[in-house]
Amino acid sequence: MKHLIDNINKSFESRVRLGVMSSLMVNESIDFLTLKTLLDVTDGNLASHISALEAEGFLIVKKEFVGKKTKTSYTATKFGKQAFMNHLKALEQLIKSQK
Repeated sequence: MKHLIDNINKSFESRVRLGVMSSLMVNESIDFLTLKTLLDVTDGNLASHISALEAEGFLIVKKEFVGKKTKTSYTATKFGKQAFMNHLKALEQLIKSQK
């Protein structure tokens, strides 16, 4: 028998990572400052979660110059979107099983 939590992806357990991936599911890309403001987290906290998601292959980091300032933006990979959708489906199944 399959356990209800087997398909819940540990990479998305953090509220910050959940917020990052949720934002990337509805936006083609999103920049660091927008994410930081939206999720109400510190630079270091967001950066560490972004690095973890990037290491898993869930998102791509793009750095560019806008004038003299760097702008960092993120895009979910196809693999990342699929992994996140699988995670959401697992959560939904868990919730439905409790009825």
